[in-house]
Amino acid sequence: MKLMINGEPHETGQTTVSGLLAELAIQPERVAVEVNHAIIRRIEFDSFLLNDGDAVEIVNFVGGG
Repeated sequence: MKLMINGEPHETGQTTVSGLLAELAIQPERVAVEVNHAIIRRIEFDSFLLNDGDAVEIVNFVGGG
């Protein structure tokens, strides 16, 4: 399936947000995910299904001060 991740094309066989994050070696506790302009709640990462052509934005939380 072809996705746009943070504006870049990406091909994956993953069908869920959690599967995609695992493929990208991203810890789900440290990111916010938006699919087609809708924020996906962390409790939905395992069940939310991705579709071919989806636009995914992954935002990392960064501490600082």
